[in-house]
Amino acid sequence: MVFSPPSPLPFSLQPLVDHHLAQWRAAVAQDELKDPQAQSEEFIAELRHVLAGSDFVAEQLRRDPAMAGRLMRGDLLWRRLASGEMESMLAEALAEVDTEDLLAQSLRRFRQEQQVRIIWRDLTRRADTAETVRDLSEMADHCIEAAYRWLYADSCTSQGTPMSDAGDPQHMVVLGMGKLGARELNLSSDIDLIFAYPEAGETRGGRRSLSNQEFFIRVGQRLIKALDNITVDGFVFRVDMRLRPYGDSGALVFSFDALEQYYQSQGRDWERYAMIKARVVAGDQAAGAELQSMLKPFVYRRYLDFAAIEALRSLKLMIQREVQRKGLQDNVKLGSGGIREIEFIGQAFQLIHGGRERALQQRPILTVLDVLAANGYLPSAVVDELKSAYLFLRDAEHALQAIDDRQTQMLPTDPQGRARVAYMLGFDGWDSFRETLETHRGRVAKHFAGVIADPDEDQDEEPGWHAEWIPVWESGDPEQAIEQLRSGGFKDPEEAWRKIGGLLNSGRVKSMQRLGRERLDVFVPRLLGMASEQDDPDLALDRVMPLVEAVARRSAYLLLLTENPGALRELLVLCSASPWIAEQITRYPVVLDELLNAGRLYRPPETEELVDELRQQLMRIPEDDLEQQMEVLRYFRRAHVLRVAASEIAGSLPLMKVSDYLTWIAEAILQQVLQLAWREMTLRHGKPKREDGSDCEMDFVILGYGKVGGIELGHGSDLDLVFIHDGDGQAETDGPRPIDGSRFYTRLGQRIIHMLNAQTTSGALYDVDMRLRPSGDSGLLVSSLKSYARYQREEAWTWEHQALVRARVLAGCKRLSHRFHVLRAEVLGRPRDEAALRAEVTGMRQKMRDNLATKATSAGFAPSAFTEQALFDLKQDAGGIVDIEFMVQYAVLAWSCQHPELLRYTDNIRILDGLRDAGLVSGEDVQRLQEAYKAYRAAAHRLALQKQPGKVSGDQFHDFRRAVMALWQQWLPD
Repeated sequence: MVFSPPSPLPFSLQPLVDHHLAQWRAAVAQDELKDPQAQSEEFIAELRHVLAGSDFVAEQLRRDPAMAGRLMRGDLLWRRLASGEMESMLAEALAEVDTEDLLAQSLRRFRQEQQVRIIWRDLTRRADTAETVRDLSEMADHCIEAAYRWLYADSCTSQGTPMSDAGDPQHMVVLGMGKLGARELNLSSDIDLIFAYPEAGETRGGRRSLSNQEFFIRVGQRLIKALDNITVDGFVFRVDMRLRPYGDSGALVFSFDALEQYYQSQGRDWERYAMIKARVVAGDQAAGAELQSMLKPFVYRRYLDFAAIEALRSLKLMIQREVQRKGLQDNVKLGSGGIREIEFIGQAFQLIHGGRERALQQRPILTVLDVLAANGYLPSAVVDELKSAYLFLRDAEHALQAIDDRQTQMLPTDPQGRARVAYMLGFDGWDSFRETLETHRGRVAKHFAGVIADPDEDQDEEPGWHAEWIPVWESGDPEQAIEQLRSGGFKDPEEAWRKIGGLLNSGRVKSMQRLGRERLDVFVPRLLGMASEQDDPDLALDRVMPLVEAVARRSAYLLLLTENPGALRELLVLCSASPWIAEQITRYPVVLDELLNAGRLYRPPETEELVDELRQQLMRIPEDDLEQQMEVLRYFRRAHVLRVAASEIAGSLPLMKVSDYLTWIAEAILQQVLQLAWREMTLRHGKPKREDGSDCEMDFVILGYGKVGGIELGHGSDLDLVFIHDGDGQAETDGPRPIDGSRFYTRLGQRIIHMLNAQTTSGALYDVDMRLRPSGDSGLLVSSLKSYARYQREEAWTWEHQALVRARVLAGCKRLSHRFHVLRAEVLGRPRDEAALRAEVTGMRQKMRDNLATKATSAGFAPSAFTEQALFDLKQDAGGIVDIEFMVQYAVLAWSCQHPELLRYTDNIRILDGLRDAGLVSGEDVQRLQEAYKAYRAAAHRLALQKQPGKVSGDQFHDFRRAVMALWQQWLPD
């Protein structure tokens, strides 16, 4: 690829380039090194360009004239390095090292040559920003690792090998922080390190025994010297150890236990902020992974961490004041709109949300920004601006540092320096560069100002928009408050004041601690102000006040809503729309977290995403912490049910998708509950046996009947479940407390039900109904497949075969699942006497009407039912949901012997499609039934969200009801 400079070399830089080029040529001539490749026109053209931007490269080539030839012969200036190539090059450079001085010299010469290569490729734009920072970080990793390994081996020779109490050799773990940890080093970065070792012990094999800490302190001191000391060959990396516990006054090296104890008891928020980017860069990688796992709870809190907001706001204020105080406006890193502010934006979201949003547990800032966009934390347009600014600012930083290999981010003030920077970045002059720079910085500063901003400084709100409501809360004057509420749009201001005054004068508020009361005093005026903006302020306040009363003493929730006006607005909108949602949030306020991300709130995931999300959340919990695992399951359900309800209210999720989503949530939870219960049982009792004597590998399935089987779950639906196993009921398990297979599976089923039904402060997962199992309540809790098959073939009633139409496997063994589906097809697909079948189906339906339908319609079609006074039970009355379900079930039982395709699905809509496709029912009739079924279910969903029973005025749905009744008379005449 022929090099083409981005812009003509400025006239002012030509003397500088000519001087550097002449010096290099003189050095080459003096050493009589005239490598042909290093004299080519292409090389000289690029060399002139690089010399215009880097005195450091000029000096290195002058001091080592052969360097250019070496780089050219390896084609190292024109191509990126292959994976592992830099490590091999360093190993070759250190192959003959046998003294500490030679180690230091070899590391420095290697670094200088690589630095020339990296600067060259960066300034000529043969490498993009990502490659430049990756190569610099990789060079640091390899230099640290190689130096540590050499020094460790040398120290072991003279001082003995550090050992654990168990007699295992110990290695140090080197954590890279900041830009090194994120693999984002710049051209002249410090490297921030923390040294640790696994556990206490002593050295063995030396002249005298040292404690492991003393040994590693000595190794650490030698490592810092090998990297940091400035010699005639320069330095490798400047090393900064101040991020370790207690800073410069702390020990140089800490054991894992000491680090964990420090961060748990004394760790500060800025240390959490710093630890986000920590990475094991050298030493024992396996032990380092263990250390980071130990420290992760300190960095990423299990739930959304709003306690960190004040600390982040203080840090942000410190950044802003530092810019003003130190005159850093011309600093591309620390100045307003600089690199540090972009990093702060990403890390603030990581600290607050990273405990739950595992995708945010990343180190590189560009990756973090992508996650923020993908998950709706920031608009994509904002992220695009931040990423574009970050890359521009990093390129500018590299251009500044390439000049002298000096750690600076300050823009030059001299004409030559400005010309160099502008030229390296492809601008015609300083003014055009500065204009682009200020555009990027202005965008960053705007977005930085919006992150964890004080709500009083919200630029999108009218200043003091809530201030007029402060007297209502603080004065306690009923007349003044009622008048303010009336003028604010409340239709019943007396009732509104009764609620507010009741809270104000309640014992729980009067006994609140100072911090909680301060948060409540800030929150209530905001609540009133935003409630007054709703279509029905009285309703909004009525629905939200129970939540405020419930969480008044858990003020973190008040802080969450105060800090996030958008979340408060979503809360008011959703609670106004649905008392069911209001009740759920009041009972389980932890789901308030979901309101923070409106984009995600109204974008339900697909089934694979649900399963993966729950699996990842559980992976972060220790396997033996069942209580916390159950809390994760409960939160997962509450959060996603809130999301589906919000989407349904907003109209962004149609009825069929609502039921799909609710069903997928249940399936994902059941899969994990089964795995947790199976693990618990097998740890206690061992694995049960199959009839052939082999171990069972979870030969167990959970069948779903009814709504969950038909993929038609609604809000508040219980789960109709049946458990089947395929083990040997007589053979004993192989664990420490063996029991026979029958008892094992019965206890497994009991454990699953307990996990689903158990009431905690977070509520129960699901109500479970097991009455559809063989022989109902009098039957075994868990049946073997053989006994289940025998029952279905020989003893089951017709209504149980009707229920089997909607049965499917929700979780468990795939092999057993296949065998169940074969059995289901056999049972449902047997030939039946249609007249007898009709009689049994209609007889069962009539019993249900007699017991469950409204009186006006219990006998079937009744014109008097079509009045406003006579309510219509959407489910049980004639012409309603159950009539359609019975018709579909009758059709499957009657005709699937000749049309087995009817057995493919368990939901009514697709079974009706199958009846149409098989020519058994006209397309017009199928459409009528499907439309009626969807309309009824949609109405039932709406009523559930309003906490109303599934009944409507009798003058509704006339056409649908008549159509269903007419078709009933055709299919199943009374």
